[in-house]
Amino acid sequence: MANGDMAQSAGGSESAQAGVTASLWSRRDFFGRLGWTGFAIVSLTGLLAGLRSAFPRVLFKPDTSFKAGYFDDFVLGEVSEKFKAEFRVWIVRDTEGLYAIYAKCTHLGCTPRWLKAESKFKCPCHGSGFYMSGVNFEGPAPRPLERVRVALAEDGQVVVDVGVKYRQETGEWDKPGAFLRA
Repeated sequence: MANGDMAQSAGGSESAQAGVTASLWSRRDFFGRLGWTGFAIVSLTGLLAGLRSAFPRVLFKPDTSFKAGYFDDFVLGEVSEKFKAEFRVWIVRDTEGLYAIYAKCTHLGCTPRWLKAESKFKCPCHGSGFYMSGVNFEGPAPRPLERVRVALAEDGQVVVDVGVKYRQETGEWDKPGAFLRA
């Protein structure tokens, strides 16, 4: 009798479950509706991406050249750090003329410091040392610092262009623009 009671109670719960599942979606309905919803989401995403591509993001690069002042504004035998923070450039005037050095270590790209007392550029990261001319003499830097283009504007000011770089090891320091004669 216990078995019969179990069968009745199990049968009773089966009929209750059947009533509940009849009110819910079937498996086919669920995946069918999910499929159309998924298709709609993908289509909408594609449409939005297409609209977004019609309005591309434009990054405006700042001008790479700037006026640094007049030739006589730079002291003979000294390194000007006036443009190091904004343009990453040192301007050096020696007896032969004027040149600009890009303030980026050729080892790993750190910004060296100008040590006036020792008359050298020193990279704080790995200890590379460079003479005032930019030539490396100590540390792991594989080559000298790069120079950037210097020229005279029509109004007589020195124009520095960080977008044009010159490398010493390829003989580019001798090219016009790498050095401004006095």
